[in-house]
Amino acid sequence: MKKLKTHSGAKKRFRVTGKGKVKRSKPNRRHILSKKSSKRKRQLGKKTYVNPSNSYQVERMLVI
Repeated sequence: MKKLKTHSGAKKRFRVTGKGKVKRSKPNRRHILSKKSSKRKRQLGKKTYVNPSNSYQVERMLVI
């Protein structure tokens, strides 16, 4: 049987922590930044965790 391949888009966007949680970046930090406040841009730069309801699908794509 063939080996399962990791989803190429998922491996660029998600990272698994030591405890098994999945980290992701926040959206809306690419362009049209002039109308966003400094506080908002700073908070968008931080990482966050994938919602538990979506983590199963992400883990399937990452072949954990």
